[in-house]
Amino acid sequence: MKAASRPPRLRKGQQGIALIEALIGILIFAFGVIGLVGLQVAMTRAQGNAKFRADATYLSSQVMGSIWADQSNLAQYDSASCASYEPCKDWADKVAASLPAGAAQISASPATGIVSITVTWSTPNEGTHSYAVATSIR
Repeated sequence: MKAASRPPRLRKGQQGIALIEALIGILIFAFGVIGLVGLQVAMTRAQGNAKFRADATYLSSQVMGSIWADQSNLAQYDSASCASYEPCKDWADKVAASLPAGAAQISASPATGIVSITVTWSTPNEGTHSYAVATSIR
């Protein structure tokens, strides 16, 4: 009869290789997860900035439409007299409520019909942004 064969003995230096391979695999996976989390943070920040730009554009277009519909009171939309004219004041309040540290500047000249609107806002860690638009009301 044949003697039962025993498995070959491993040398001392080869023990624990599977554990090291598993740890390296976990480390690579962890770096991948950290990279995905960083990408998600960057995308969320970019989405917030895009929303603020879209809001500034919408608000500028909104007051521009109001000015077109109310041409006889063009001078009242100028920033100097905006606080005393209810439609302009409501719009300025809406800018302040919709954008972080939002402010608006309107320059309206009844003589030339040129209207310039600048909406500014500030986001943490990114500074001040602005959106400007101008048109001729005739």
